[in-house]
Amino acid sequence: MFYRPADGHGLPHNPFNAIVTPRPIGWISTRGADGTENLAPYSFFNAVAYVPPQVMFASTSAKPDRGDTKDTVANIRETGVFCVNIVAYAMRDAMNQTSGPWPRETDEFTHAGIERIACTTIACSRVAAAPASLECRVTQIVALEGAHNIAVFGEVVGVHLRDDCLIDGMFDVTRFQPLARLGYRDYAVIDQTFSLDRPGE
Repeated sequence: MFYRPADGHGLPHNPFNAIVTPRPIGWISTRGADGTENLAPYSFFNAVAYVPPQVMFASTSAKPDRGDTKDTVANIRETGVFCVNIVAYAMRDAMNQTSGPWPRETDEFTHAGIERIACTTIACSRVAAAPASLECRVTQIVALEGAHNIAVFGEVVGVHLRDDCLIDGMFDVTRFQPLARLGYRDYAVIDQTFSLDRPGE
């Protein structure tokens, strides 16, 4: 089959986010200028550079109480910082609880019963039990084509790694089994890995 997105796909559900999979989940914590905190998952998320280390995520919808965007981007516009928490399989239900369209005053850490701890380099909380957390300072906020599509880029200025995930000096993802987003309502878990040598190495 072939379709032009502008003309529609004719299927019961949009296949686009089922095609581009798996996608890592950025569980992003922020703090507004008024001190309120927010925690929400984003699957349009990834690392984009090594030196300096940089990540990005995109927000694609809006809430009536936040104008053209959602709480996460609104808070980042105010403070210029955010923290990306990596989602372990064991945290899937708590992560899902934080994905709801809650009012801006809702603290998702409290709502979902998630323990928080202060970040080291930025004024923001992080998920205490996360296998890794990336403290970030915004480098760019980019308006994308389409209503409410906003990409946020940040430089990683602090990295937290859970000690039990470091094995022989390497970060072992099988120790916490990261959650990945698929299409529709589907997710996947990484519980095994394999290696390939690059040609010429």
